[in-house]
Amino acid sequence: MNELNLRQLMDEDVSLFKKWLYLPHVSKWYHSPLDWIDEVEKRQSDFMWLHHYIVEYVREPIGFCQYYEYFNSGETWHGNIPIDGTYSIDYMIGEVDYLKKGFGKALINELIIKVKLNLNAKRIIVQPDSENIASCNTLLSCNFRFDEENKIYLMNL
Repeated sequence: MNELNLRQLMDEDVSLFKKWLYLPHVSKWYHSPLDWIDEVEKRQSDFMWLHHYIVEYVREPIGFCQYYEYFNSGETWHGNIPIDGTYSIDYMIGEVDYLKKGFGKALINELIIKVKLNLNAKRIIVQPDSENIASCNTLLSCNFRFDEENKIYLMNL
């Protein structure tokens, strides 16, 4: 999978991102597509704190991912995990032909590398839908552990 690349999302990628959001295998987990589109369209202003990427395999776009410093999100699902130094990630394989082939694990590992480049990064937390077994298992295979108390996946860096 060394042909996998995360590149910054550009204006010309937005229409493909929108298409992916409405595909059945994505829309099942990515609720409120208009909110996701708004974030991507305002990535140069209101959502500058999000780091958006297009996932490419052999230079073909196959998915989307992002990471962010949790503090900036205003979210409150972290439970008793300290906010300082906490990051979170989101990811999707948009192209159906690339599902169930290990690309999810590869892109999460690439995101982990990007998060680690932030000097204040201490941990990554993720809260996929509990019914999204593929995502939950992929996080475990990437060395996240399920924090039973907070009902989130956690990786200390």
